Amino acid sequence: MLPLIRALVYATLFVAFVLVFVPARIIESTGITRPATIGAAQLAGGLITVLGGGLALWCVLTFALVGRGTPAPFDPPRRLVATGPYRFVRNPMYSGAGGALAGAALFYASLALLGYTVLFFLITHVFVVAYEEPVLRRMFGAEYEAYCATTRRWWPLPHREGRPR
Repeated sequence: MLPLIRALVYATLFVAFVLVFVPARIIESTGITRPATIGAAQLAGGLITVLGGGLALWCVLTFALVGRGTPAPFDPPRRLVATGPYRFVRNPMYSGAGGALAGAALFYASLALLGYTVLFFLITHVFVVAYEEPVLRRMFGAEYEAYCATTRRWWPLPHREGRPR
């Protein structure tokens, strides 16, 4: 139960800052207001935001329940997480968070928020390559190497017979 509580606290702080506070400041500073009418772009943006947020939450729960840890670098999982959304790509939590940001950018038709989304993905990519992957290689060794051989970093591979999922 403790890993779940820790993971939810971390996720709440991450979401509050990266996915709510900063985007709200961007929207506020650019003078963008809530759309007067809800059209196709707002519906699509809202759906993308909900799906991205749902994916990120699924990842947090998987980290806590399977990995017995959190997504936070200072409290990593005790076991390699390669199930749930992690069986498709190695970094679905970042994809979900970025998707939520992209959906918000579409909802508000905000180029500034889209720029923040691109910056989020660039910083995340550098963090994953420079920090997370080396740490995971040290922590999990051959098990992580095997996982990397069958699961791509950002884009899922099409399912092929004989390839583990």
